Amino acid sequence: MKSPKSTGMFRPFEGLKELLESREFMPEQHTPDRSDQFADSNGSYDANLKMFNDAMAGVKKISRKNCVEQRAGLNKHAQPQTDNENEIVLKLNNLIKHGTGFVVADTPEYIEGRGCDTHPEIARRLHRGDFAVQGHIDLHGLNVANAHQAFEDFLQQSIATHKRVVMIIHGRGLSSPTKPILKANVFRWLSSGPWNKWVMAFSSARWCDGGAGATYVLLRQRPLTKQIRKKWNAKEDLKQ
Repeated sequence: MKSPKSTGMFRPFEGLKELLESREFMPEQHTPDRSDQFADSNGSYDANLKMFNDAMAGVKKISRKNCVEQRAGLNKHAQPQTDNENEIVLKLNNLIKHGTGFVVADTPEYIEGRGCDTHPEIARRLHRGDFAVQGHIDLHGLNVANAHQAFEDFLQQSIATHKRVVMIIHGRGLSSPTKPILKANVFRWLSSGPWNKWVMAFSSARWCDGGAGATYVLLRQRPLTKQIRKKWNAKEDLKQ
């Protein structure tokens, strides 16, 4: 290689082009032996290969001519979920997580009643919770006779203390072999008998207050007289 002429300036790469063209410093190309990739520390590649070939002796490749490929996770018979199913799932999730979407009035367990000369909207407002509950009684665990006595005492005390809205907890009666006994009797006691003149309206409670297992009762400030009840009954008979 020729030495660069001295020009008084430092030019370290001046002869680099000639150096590369002469290939004097090009590194040797090394083609790795394939056996280096598989040989172990003892260099036993040939022994391992022979062992593999011996183990595979007589093995024939399976033909895939008649194979049916099926992708995992795909079900050809699965039907796409409809919008109606999605809506049902959403309502169930809201019911479980937040208690919303369940309307007691839309179930067969819902009960409702109105006294003489009471607008139907009053019972619906009572069920919606438009009137604050001022007292309650729980009849769970009582037989019919004891429950009736507790019911009588509770209503008498509620009227004496000028309560307008009370709640009677009777349960849903799901363990009864036929119909819910306490619930049916509470309905009868409110609809007829001496308390009928005091009851303005009643309805099943909201879900948060026990739903169909409890009943709201709206009491009058003063009892209806026989004359008023007679006129109202006559009016209802004419409608029929």
